[in-house]
Amino acid sequence: MTSLTSTRREALSTIASGAVLALSPACLANSKRPLSKLRFLVASDTHLGYKNSTSAEKRWIQAAAELKSATGDLVLHLGDIVDGGREQQYAVYLREREKIGKPVYEIPGNHDPLVLFRKHIRKQVDVAVDHEWLKFLLVSNAHTDSHDGFLTAEQLQWIESQCVAATKQQQYVMLCLHVPVHANGHPDRGWHVKPEHGQTKLYDIIERHKQQIVAMFHGHFHNGIRGWKDDGGIHEICMPSVLYNLDRDLEKQKAAGYNPLEFRPGYTMVTIDNGLMTLDYKPLGADVSINKKCELDRVG
Repeated sequence: MTSLTSTRREALSTIASGAVLALSPACLANSKRPLSKLRFLVASDTHLGYKNSTSAEKRWIQAAAELKSATGDLVLHLGDIVDGGREQQYAVYLREREKIGKPVYEIPGNHDPLVLFRKHIRKQVDVAVDHEWLKFLLVSNAHTDSHDGFLTAEQLQWIESQCVAATKQQQYVMLCLHVPVHANGHPDRGWHVKPEHGQTKLYDIIERHKQQIVAMFHGHFHNGIRGWKDDGGIHEICMPSVLYNLDRDLEKQKAAGYNPLEFRPGYTMVTIDNGLMTLDYKPLGADVSINKKCELDRVG
């Protein structure tokens, strides 16, 4: 696992409109063919019905309006659509999702019972979404009775089969799971996929197909953009919550990885171009016209 140097930590900045990270996925840096520029949007952890108040609904209404006007071909929602399995809140989510005017693809979080996800969102939970040269693998790894993640043998087999298919189709892969796979310890929350619940076998798959895998995206952490470069050489990134994010003082504790000092509710604009994957944090209500680019110079 690779940590940033202090110089790179200091390069991360927080300004009025958010923060931008530029990462260099190894598979794209080594690509021998031209790849078209891709841009898409990522939201997570809307938690509609949170504390039985309307605060989450107001955030989602605002987020959906901004996602509608933002530049991006599609939207990923990385889970915890509703809070505590509140079924009536799926109607609120779908009402505003319809207004976005872009394809939206979700994965369930630990607050989204699968029976309700299948009823209101999509009958087939684990799906592959092809978008030009990139294949998104949307995988359910959350249980409603745990903050940890779980992957079954069938899911692992499916992930590998999709990686094989991507290779044959000359595509790259983006893995999307609500709960991080990373064995994050202190000072992060210890929520992840444990070795006995599929972590080891997934990393084995990643090692076999690392030339095709761009990154892993997650929600769950409510910690702004939080990322690591894992043992398999793949960037694993937790995306910010639309509802709330917390500053856990990871910089002060010299935590491995990266965590820009931006914790306002928001979403992320992802741009992949010329071998770089840029994560542009968009706090809700921010003036995006004054955004400033802050690069992590070729972070692995």
